[in-house]
Amino acid sequence: MSRTAQGPAVPPSANTAASSVSLVIPAFNEEAVIRRCVTAAINQSSPADQIIVVDNKSTDRTCAIVQQLQQEYPESCLLLMHQDQEQGLIPTRNYGLDRATSDILGRIDADSLLEPDWVEQVRRAFADPAVCAATGPVLYYDMPLRRFGLRADDTIRQWLLRLAGHRHNFLYGSNMALRRAAWEQIRTETCRDPEDQMHEDIDLSLHLAEHSLAIAYVPNMVSGTSARRLENPPKAYCHYLARFGRTYAAHNVRNIALKAPMVLLLLVYFPAKALRAMHLAGVRQMARQNN
Repeated sequence: MSRTAQGPAVPPSANTAASSVSLVIPAFNEEAVIRRCVTAAINQSSPADQIIVVDNKSTDRTCAIVQQLQQEYPESCLLLMHQDQEQGLIPTRNYGLDRATSDILGRIDADSLLEPDWVEQVRRAFADPAVCAATGPVLYYDMPLRRFGLRADDTIRQWLLRLAGHRHNFLYGSNMALRRAAWEQIRTETCRDPEDQMHEDIDLSLHLAEHSLAIAYVPNMVSGTSARRLENPPKAYCHYLARFGRTYAAHNVRNIALKAPMVLLLLVYFPAKALRAMHLAGVRQMARQNN
């Protein structure tokens, strides 16, 4: 069951009977994670029509690994594209979304691990003609108590949606999809952010909201993601959190309730960082024992 944050407006070109899905994965030097990410995207209960890895001038083995996966899974419609004009997530994301051919455009990070029914859940969500974009909870796969963490993430996201009066629902970069018609409506308006000061997924969400294009929160649309952001020192982590305020300011959004995610993420930083460190130490110890 999905919950929409904006009104039911749908771009007039949206074809609600279609259910083709393209999945776009921007990548820059992701050799450590790209195989797992793409393999999870391929092994879906309802396969995607396209899986597009957009390489952004990687200097490691990212492209070689994707090419190897193309040989291993020739039936998967796995494409490798290159965005070499600009360095950055936003131009790389836009390059992939512009070239995807499906009616529904998914977007995840290179360290995302989709649940096996993710594409199926996306198709179900977009069967509702009011839904122009969708997002869901995340499972932090490199943290302890992962399923408990998933339930907590889902509870917090739904609480934040209620706190904002269901007026603001934000897409999450590692777990999102939108209709091609919605993307075409906002693609020239999204902020380029060349200085990399904002949250690109929140910026995308606010541009959708400006056109009253409904964003649904779908609890069963689950993606795994890494908690590696916790490895940042406190100063860098606070700079990351400040992206929320900078993105809101760029759109002249002044809803004080939207500061709640920043406060929450700041409060959990030190305990979550300690939990992650203990978890990774246990994983390394187990690996040594197995060797």
